[in-house]
Amino acid sequence: MSGTFVGMPAFPVAARQAVGNETLRGNLRHATHTIRDKRARAVAELDDWAALREAGKQIKDHTLRHLDRYLVQVEEAVTAAGGTVHWAADADEANEIVARLVEETGESEVVKVKSMATQEIALNEALEARGIHAYETDLAELIVQLGKDRPSHILVPAIHRNRGEIRDIFRSEMSEWGRPAPEGLTDTPAELAEAARLHLREKFLRAKVGISGANFVVAETGTLVVVESEGNGRMCLTLPETLISVVGIEKIVPRWQDLEVFLQTLPRSSTAERMNPYTSMWTGTTGEDGPRTFHLVLLDNGRTDTLADEVGRQALRCIRCSACLNVCPVYERAGGHAYGSVYPGPIGAILSPQLRGTGSEIDASLPYASSLCGACYEVCPVAIDIPEVLVHLRERV
Repeated sequence: MSGTFVGMPAFPVAARQAVGNETLRGNLRHATHTIRDKRARAVAELDDWAALREAGKQIKDHTLRHLDRYLVQVEEAVTAAGGTVHWAADADEANEIVARLVEETGESEVVKVKSMATQEIALNEALEARGIHAYETDLAELIVQLGKDRPSHILVPAIHRNRGEIRDIFRSEMSEWGRPAPEGLTDTPAELAEAARLHLREKFLRAKVGISGANFVVAETGTLVVVESEGNGRMCLTLPETLISVVGIEKIVPRWQDLEVFLQTLPRSSTAERMNPYTSMWTGTTGEDGPRTFHLVLLDNGRTDTLADEVGRQALRCIRCSACLNVCPVYERAGGHAYGSVYPGPIGAILSPQLRGTGSEIDASLPYASSLCGACYEVCPVAIDIPEVLVHLRERV
C-alpha cells in the first residue's frame, strides 16, 4: 500500500490534536448524525434487510475463497469484450502502468472518477511526477484537491469542511486549476454546486483520458460497475477516448445476478438512497459509443497477504459504504485524518494495518483506535465483525 500518509504520528497523538478543533468536531457531529439517521430510515423500509446482509456476506466470502478462478474469468471476459487487462502487484507497479498508458496517448491531463484505489496508491502524485495533471471531478474530491487537503471520509471526503470553508477554497484556488469561481460567490449549496459544475465542464469536454475505479466487477461478463450521485462519474466514463480503471482484486462478484443484492444494500448504507442516481455499467468497448480503448488494472497491493489471514480477510468484503464511520464514536470525535490513511474509521483501522503491515507507528496504533462498542458491526451491510478483527490485530501488534 502507498506510503502517502505514513510518517504521521500514532493515532492517539493525531486524535488528541483533532479533538481540540471545535470547528472540526462540529462539522463531523452534524454530518455523521445526519447521514446515519437517514440510513436507519432507509434500511428500515426493507423487511428482508437481514437476509440481504447475509447474502452479501456469503457472496463475498465465496468469491474470496475462489478468487484465483474468478480473476482469470474476469481477464478472459474483459479481453473478449475488447479491453486489455494489466496486473499490478503493488502501488509502484500500478502507477507505472497507468502513467505509461496515459503517455502512450500523448495526453498530459486526465479526468478522474472518485476512486479509493487510486488514492490508496497515490496515483495523482505519481502522474504529477511524470508531468500529467489529474483532475478530480467528484465534488468532495474537488474540494480536497483545490484545498491541497487529504480526504477524511470514504463517502464524503470533505466532511471536515463546512460551507464557508468551501466557498473560500473555491474563491482562492479555482483560478489556478482552470475556470475561476464566479464573482460574489456565496456559501449556499446551489451556488457552490454551480461553481463546481462550470469549473469542471470544460475539463470534461477537453479530456481525452479518463481514470476510474469500480464498485464491482462481474466475472461472468467482464462488466464494471460504478455507482455515484452527481453524474460527474458518468461524464468521465463516457466522454474520453481512453478509459483506465484501477480496481482492487477484491471487488469481483461472480455473477450479474449478484448485483441484485449489492445495488440494494450499498446505496441505503452509504447515501441512504433506495438506489443510486447514477449506476454506470460497461463491458469492454463497442467501437460506436463511449471510450474506444479500455484498460483494466487489477491491483493487489497487500490484498493477497490479507486474504491469507483467516480472521483478517473479512475486511476484504468491504463495499466502501462508510456506514461504520458514521456510527463510530471515535471517528466522530477524532475525524478521518487521525487514521493516517485514505481508509479512515473502523474499516480503516482493520484494513490499513493489513495492507501496509504494522511496521510504522501509525499502523501499529490503528487496531487500538476503537472502544470495541460493536456499532460498526451492527450497521455493516456485509457483516464484517470489525471488533473481532481489531482484537486479532492487537494480538499481532
